[in-house]
Amino acid sequence: MPRPARLPIGLRLAQVAKVVSRAFDDALTEAGGSLPIWLVLISLKSHQSGSQRELADAAGIQGATLTHHLNAMESAGLLTRRRDPANRRVHVVELTAEGDALFRCLRDTAMAFDKRLRSGLSEHDLGQAEELLTRLRANVS
Repeated sequence: MPRPARLPIGLRLAQVAKVVSRAFDDALTEAGGSLPIWLVLISLKSHQSGSQRELADAAGIQGATLTHHLNAMESAGLLTRRRDPANRRVHVVELTAEGDALFRCLRDTAMAFDKRLRSGLSEHDLGQAEELLTRLRANVS
């Protein structure tokens, strides 16, 4: 079978996504966090508080995995969990002052990473990239 003239775009996209994701997680780790912690913090920050189920949906983290991260984050003093008085089956999750401070640190790290990622790209390039990514997503939806 002859080799394709070009690497399949899905494979190339997956390779680039893996490298970028790894670099982003490394940057977050250096700042004292991780991608799952960042996802939880940004979800809590944008909603102030919420149930574990709402948090799992917003962060895109499965229930059991989220519980693992929340346990560690609660032990580190980044958040609190309490039963909802209106529905004792629901845990309400809220950021602590320490969690808010880590959020700000990771936000700065994420913004610096985004700046690094955009380096050398014009607004036109970024617009084209957004359009292409949107079309690729639509193609598989």
